[in-house]
Amino acid sequence: MTLGSRPVRAEHDDAVYLNFMKSHTCYDAIPTSCKLVVFDTKLQVKKAFFALVANGLRAAPLWDSKLQRFVGMLTITDFINILHHYYKSPMVQIYDLYDAIYFLLKHKIHRLPVLDPESGNVLHILTHKRILKFLHIFGRTVPKPKFIHRSIQELGIGTFRNIATIAQTASVYDALAVFVERRVSALPVVDEQGKVVALYSRFDVINLAAQKTYNNLHMSMGEAVRRRMCFVEGVITCYAHETLDAVVERIVQAEVHRLVLVDSGAVVRGIVSLSDILQGLVLAPAGIDCLLS
Repeated sequence: MTLGSRPVRAEHDDAVYLNFMKSHTCYDAIPTSCKLVVFDTKLQVKKAFFALVANGLRAAPLWDSKLQRFVGMLTITDFINILHHYYKSPMVQIYDLYDAIYFLLKHKIHRLPVLDPESGNVLHILTHKRILKFLHIFGRTVPKPKFIHRSIQELGIGTFRNIATIAQTASVYDALAVFVERRVSALPVVDEQGKVVALYSRFDVINLAAQKTYNNLHMSMGEAVRRRMCFVEGVITCYAHETLDAVVERIVQAEVHRLVLVDSGAVVRGIVSLSDILQGLVLAPAGIDCLLS
């Protein structure tokens, strides 16, 4: 069976989540109630980031009133790169839920606008987190594949080598450099022994705007963590021997974007992200590996 030009090779039992996703649209995954903020391109960037903070959002579509159409997205990634370097955020249109997963992982982006095909209006911003929650809730109607009961280490789900971390004594500027260079979405903050003490994500960087401290990028990570005022994603951990089923349940219930994989001494040994989980649940069983392409 094929999807466009992409070959799909999977046993029936293992392809259950792939088939489930292909039978649903992006509209199906939109929550009944949600918040969407749209920015006009004429709005000052500084005010736009303050608006993201005020609304607790990570991204907003950009509307060009002159062209009368959506022209892009403003994200926290843009804020980080404005502080460190300039970065242009793409906007990608999507068509069905399987393609949404494929594009999110293939192009290493974290959100896609869902557009109304008639009006062209943005209805929702689809993320890894929302897709996994949709699969977790509504995927119970289909039998679980056998591989979900194997360990994440055995399945190779997660990043186990060359983990990007930041010392609690390092500066915020150092953290921004890692975000830009390594293209990671969060950094485990570690002590001298390599034990995780906090998690500093891209979303935390928006605190610099909220607190108007973006001119003080030389503060230590320890101080930056203590100063956080808005929602903080806690450090939720997992172990290599735990099953994929247990890891999915934990990340969905905790409503976080990643788990820090640690050993028995709380030393960081890896990261299991939403991208890793969706890759392992949906695409890997079909012989598709976007994360390595």
